[in-house]
Amino acid sequence: MGFSAIAFFVYAFDKAKAQRGVWRIQESTLHLFALLGGWPRAAVAQQLLRHKSKKREFRTVFWGTVIIIIAGLLWLYLESDGEYLRFLF
Repeated sequence: MGFSAIAFFVYAFDKAKAQRGVWRIQESTLHLFALLGGWPRAAVAQQLLRHKSKKREFRTVFWGTVIIIIAGLLWLYLESDGEYLRFLF
């Protein structure tokens, strides 16, 4: 199971905890899952579960992380003629 699927479950777990009013997962941990490649399903979880979707500061950091990831992948692709990214596809 990749980080993207794990990220979705972490968001769902945190949402359930929020609804019960108990200890929560730190936002930095949610951002770490996004940074490690979990951002696609984390974005889906935000919308589907309506979790962290209204918190502006969180969304700003989240989408900034996504931009950094995409920029890094684009840079790797352009600098290596695609050699470093072949393992992803």
